[in-house]
Amino acid sequence: MHISATDAIEGGRILYTIGTIKAASAWHAQGLQPHQANWQESVMADLICKAEDLYADAIIGINYEVDDGAGVNDAFGVKRQRILATAVAVKLSSQA
Repeated sequence: MHISATDAIEGGRILYTIGTIKAASAWHAQGLQPHQANWQESVMADLICKAEDLYADAIIGINYEVDDGAGVNDAFGVKRQRILATAVAVKLSSQA
């Protein structure tokens, strides 16, 4: 699986876009870092699994943003958020 934060793959040409894929970290208290020490690796592994399910050769244009869940609260009234990653799954014309 080839991965690029930009919209291009070095040494490869994108044949067509399959679609947008998304993955998220676990919910955590708003304003704090995610509980998971390895949240980026976990989110990236989820993106890769989703891309593989779509028979994609690569993931491009990875973007991270904070998802506040429209005011999701826990049992104690603490506002929660998570990190949402979006990317585009693509098929390459030749394996890079």
